[in-house]
Amino acid sequence: MTAFFDRQLALRPLRLDHLPPARAGDLAYKRFLKPRFSSRRSPDHVALAQRARFHLRRAVWVRVPTTEGVVQAYVFEPDANVRSRGSVLIAHGWTSEASFMAVIAEQLRRAGFRVIAFDQPAHGRSVRAEASLIDCARALRQVADALGPTPFVVTHSMGGLATLLAGAGGAPMGSGYAFERYVLIASPNRFRVITDEFADEVGLGPQARRAYERHLERVAHRTMSSFTAANLLAVTERPALVIHARDDAEVAFAHAEEIVGHCPLAELRAVDGVGHRNILFAPPVIRAVVSYLTAD
Repeated sequence: MTAFFDRQLALRPLRLDHLPPARAGDLAYKRFLKPRFSSRRSPDHVALAQRARFHLRRAVWVRVPTTEGVVQAYVFEPDANVRSRGSVLIAHGWTSEASFMAVIAEQLRRAGFRVIAFDQPAHGRSVRAEASLIDCARALRQVADALGPTPFVVTHSMGGLATLLAGAGGAPMGSGYAFERYVLIASPNRFRVITDEFADEVGLGPQARRAYERHLERVAHRTMSSFTAANLLAVTERPALVIHARDDAEVAFAHAEEIVGHCPLAELRAVDGVGHRNILFAPPVIRAVVSYLTAD
């Protein structure tokens, strides 16, 4: 049966509107947990990842056991001739991996930070074939505990939600991790927007959509309507730099405006012409990240 489901999940595009609602909801949830089957994953992802991993050559590779499986982490030690500024945790987004944020890691290392990057469960060189956002948040917390302390965190896309879950704490995470300052790059605000886009993609009707959402709410211990980056950031009561491209076609710029509008300690840095992924390599973005984290 598992092999059958995997074959069904591997079909791209997958349509579930011909199935009974309960079964469609179950299958949609299973598909949603498998980043390698996501339509957001670039067709040339493997080639891009192999190229990006070249930038991990300066890092010390560490295997970190977690409750979500063994996670591959990468530790970049700071330049010896610059002032030491503490540690930064880097959290990549869905379908991505640590190597795609290595350019930011390198610049932070040069600025005096010890940088900890890692591949989320079911991503990169970490184990597992599937993972929920909660699984990623738990693994992130355990990497921070094992290799930290890490007062600062830089995230991209869904990595922002995973990090905020770890920072805010509460069910199902337990106590929150005391990050002092957040950088949220291209982060979604309302998780429901992401899950609704996927439900539309696979053709879920109202009943099937509700069955699919019940799985998500059960795992997250919260309703979909309350599952927002803004709510989580407000709980942490910590400052954040929110960086977002106005031309982001995957996570609309309005998400950033919602986060900042809800959180007085958050500030918005808008950029143009770099979209959702190239934002990680844009010099103005990297300068803004380093400046924000080095500011007294």
